[in-house]
Amino acid sequence: MTKKIFTNAEKGWERGVIASKIANDLPHASYVNLGIGMPELVSQHIKDDREIIYHSENGLLGMGPTPNENEIDFDLINAGKKPVTILPGGSFCHHADSFSMIRGGHIDYCVLGAMEVSVNGDLANWSTGKGIPAVGGAMDLVAGAKNVFVMTQHLTKEGKPKLVEKCTLPLTGSGVVSRVYTDYAVIDITKEGFKIVEINENLSIEYLQTVTEGRVYQ
Repeated sequence: MTKKIFTNAEKGWERGVIASKIANDLPHASYVNLGIGMPELVSQHIKDDREIIYHSENGLLGMGPTPNENEIDFDLINAGKKPVTILPGGSFCHHADSFSMIRGGHIDYCVLGAMEVSVNGDLANWSTGKGIPAVGGAMDLVAGAKNVFVMTQHLTKEGKPKLVEKCTLPLTGSGVVSRVYTDYAVIDITKEGFKIVEINENLSIEYLQTVTEGRVYQ
């Protein structure tokens, strides 16, 4: 069945607003892995009274913010090959040990982007046809993290829904997504469908349903 095309004309939340909503939902002292791209914004919106311990699958625990220009060390990078800092008490480890933390269930939350999320929580966030060469560490993260949050635009650049009845792209994981944060809504994955936690103030539930495949309810 051909997907409906929408214009993206409705005013959605800016990316910083979406990131702040995720940041507010991360409990103090959580171990968190942030995916490449939009999810990296989340670290900029953590409140001062909250400490989050950031994990990077290339072997960092206790990762700090982006360095100033005079602090850049290209031997200290995150999984997206971007320069980072490390906080007091942080540590380096072997790649295998880093993945043992993931596979051992020691990461409380991971925040990832998505190409598609199905109504039953399947996630597709990679495709060799989209310029992303491989699934990478996301496959381990969605299987090992205690909670999987997705941060994404509600529609593709072509105006197609990303929240779908069934994923058509290669799966990163099956039934793994806990909650989805888009520019249109915050949505929980439940047995009954896409449950609205919060909806953008510019939108109606009826409109949200038209731009979402699968049942939407409050």
